[in-house]
Amino acid sequence: MLNWEALERTCMACQKCALADTRHNVVFGVGPRDAEVMCIGEGPGENEDLQGEPFVGRGGKLLDDMLELIDLDRKKNVYIANIVKCRPPQNRDPLNTEQDACIGYLRNQVALLRPKIIVCLGRIAATRLIREDFKITKEHGQWFTKAGVQMTALYHPAAILRDPSKRPDTFQDLKSLQAKIREVCTHTY
Repeated sequence: MLNWEALERTCMACQKCALADTRHNVVFGVGPRDAEVMCIGEGPGENEDLQGEPFVGRGGKLLDDMLELIDLDRKKNVYIANIVKCRPPQNRDPLNTEQDACIGYLRNQVALLRPKIIVCLGRIAATRLIREDFKITKEHGQWFTKAGVQMTALYHPAAILRDPSKRPDTFQDLKSLQAKIREVCTHTY
């Protein structure tokens, strides 16, 4: 396992898949490296690719607003990363081969961070990290335990922007997340 600096350096130079050929920036992750809560999305979009930070476009603004509702902040107490670190063309879903090429970086981040809670943002992250046949519309907000880590999935912020009727469910999921943080975390709040 690499330390944070070596991992970031290795990730920044990655050429394991074709996404490296079209990226502007590797989007490594952001947040305090002692966070007990980790949010994981599928991959960077255009704004993220240009700025080198996850969730910075309209979806990122919504994510920040969602997190703020339960006293989470990417600068203070939550770490945010993605399954793949480079933008898939036209923001398409990352291919399995691209996820496979990148998953080692995420696993190393998780091992270094040792979060108590992982929040999958959207279907892609949930099917990769919780269960292959995960159904986001039926299972969002439910809790799972894997290797001692509490895991849940929320609708991806982009999905909420496309379909605002998902907001009430997401609000309930956020309140459940807040309760779980109070239950298992020691220094998040």
